[in-house]
Amino acid sequence: MLEKINKPNDVKLLKEDELDTLCGEIREKIINTVSVNGGHLGSNLGLVETTVALHRVLNLPEDKIIFDVGHQCYTHKILTGRKDEFETLRKMDGVSGFTNRFESECDTLTAGHSGPSVSTGFGIAKANKLAGKDCYVVSVVGDGSFTNGMIYEALNNCCDKNVNFIIVLNDNEMSISTNVGNMANHFSKLRTSKSYFKFKKKLKHAFRKIPVVGRELERFFARIKNFLKRTLVPSDGFFASMGIRFLGPVDGHDIDKLEDVFNEAKNYNECCIVLVKTKKGKGYEMAENHPESYHSVGKFETDAGVVPKNTYTFSDCFGDIMLEKAKQDSSLILLTAAMCEGTGLLRFSNEFPDKFFDVGIAEEHEIAFASGLAAGGMKPVCAVYSTFAQRVYDQVMHDVSIQGLGLTLALDRAGFVPDDGITHQGLFDVSLFSSIPGCSIYSPETYDEMKDVFSRAVDNGKLNVVRYPKGCMMNYDRGEFVYNGNKTISVCGEDRAQVVIVTYGRVTQNAYGAMKLLKDKVSVKIVKLVKCYPLEEQELLEQIKDASLVYLLEEGIKSGGVAEKIACLSHGKIVGKIIVNAVDGQYAFHATTEQLYSHFGMSQEKIARQIQENI
Repeated sequence: MLEKINKPNDVKLLKEDELDTLCGEIREKIINTVSVNGGHLGSNLGLVETTVALHRVLNLPEDKIIFDVGHQCYTHKILTGRKDEFETLRKMDGVSGFTNRFESECDTLTAGHSGPSVSTGFGIAKANKLAGKDCYVVSVVGDGSFTNGMIYEALNNCCDKNVNFIIVLNDNEMSISTNVGNMANHFSKLRTSKSYFKFKKKLKHAFRKIPVVGRELERFFARIKNFLKRTLVPSDGFFASMGIRFLGPVDGHDIDKLEDVFNEAKNYNECCIVLVKTKKGKGYEMAENHPESYHSVGKFETDAGVVPKNTYTFSDCFGDIMLEKAKQDSSLILLTAAMCEGTGLLRFSNEFPDKFFDVGIAEEHEIAFASGLAAGGMKPVCAVYSTFAQRVYDQVMHDVSIQGLGLTLALDRAGFVPDDGITHQGLFDVSLFSSIPGCSIYSPETYDEMKDVFSRAVDNGKLNVVRYPKGCMMNYDRGEFVYNGNKTISVCGEDRAQVVIVTYGRVTQNAYGAMKLLKDKVSVKIVKLVKCYPLEEQELLEQIKDASLVYLLEEGIKSGGVAEKIACLSHGKIVGKIIVNAVDGQYAFHATTEQLYSHFGMSQEKIARQIQENI
């Protein structure tokens, strides 16, 4: 059947009895591709039939589908002319693992974060009405995203009765980590309700065939229907109270029923919520049985499934540090936003359940909640991916910094993040948080530095950010590096070197490699900042004042970054030339870390070449 799918809307040409075969072929293609390239597996396998049904009742690209988060779009990409390129998924210059509006006109948004789909979808739907267009907008939202406060801000505004907007609430009983809180309990009630949709539809058609009194009978039984609905599906009153029509629940793997309910929602010409029930990992037994292990995966053998890796990562190190610290300090509290396993806190959550809080996909609440814990005498540590840290800027400033409270923000996935692409890079955190008064930022490059930094940060009662990359510590000869007294700076190389490279974090390895490439051509010294903000000005100036070339290397954005701050600090105080090598004026795309280093001129070969050209 996939041979017949070459462009948008081709799926409408298939017969109903061909759709199951199509879904099986799509699943096979997704499994085979993800097993080679890595990617988000469980959520995509669970959404195949729902996506097929949407494509059969909508007209793309005139109608719009917005996938909240965006990583569950694989079926959508296959159905919209990217079937033949799908094998390049997450590869450099290939198909993105998320929706990307620059890749296809059928991708409404370049999406990678949870929460904005309802707001944006409602905005597009309203713009369509204002422009006189009669097309539809559908936002597909996972039940886990309903822990995100932005969803409720949007729902509060969605009671407009003259807009073609449908919210598909995908209940797969599984967000990235297990759903938590009252909203999860709310959807559990909805799962137990009986559908009355087909009965209602048949009854309506029967009444309309009765002359004279048919319409009155239809209205009478509509009142009875609403009574039954309140009785059988009591929890839909939550949405009804917001003025939003509710349909479902419907089996998210039954295309015939899905098409019926989606067409019904279209007929209302107002904002509707359709609850679909899907099984994460559908069609791949291992993913069905262990959905938490198949959310985001690397390469694996399809017959054997995902085999846990034994490699020790920065996330693992963070979890171990917090575990040991909690055994010594009863005031330590750990918080995360639906990223328990991703941030290395699974063991901590099991051993110290009373000291661990997973707040769901609600980073803003996480920080404000932590500020209250700090005000109550606790020592909160908040684990957040760097790419999501931009969401907590307001809370870090208003609820922590201005209040003079202590909090440690542990930023996982800092710097370049491979494969996931433009929305998941950790390049902005230093620039963001260095603008907040009283905030100290650390970027440990080794596990030992990480232990030392967290020991200092958790206990000093101040606002601290500790950032570290995805994956393992880089292995190279660090024997030449010598730390200063408080271990916030380390230096490697000749004392009176012609070139001084100032850097921090994981990219230090590339600086070291460049120094070795240049050893017979020019003398080089590396100054590695463990504490990258505030700058230790006098000590740093002493290290760079006599160099012919000061090379500032930063795996982050240039504007507002550490390199830019050092350049300003050094103006008129050093004798040599200053070069800044940082990400400037662009976003990073999906590629391997090595490819990103090469593209942005941060590989050891390109660093060495640039130094030679400017010495």
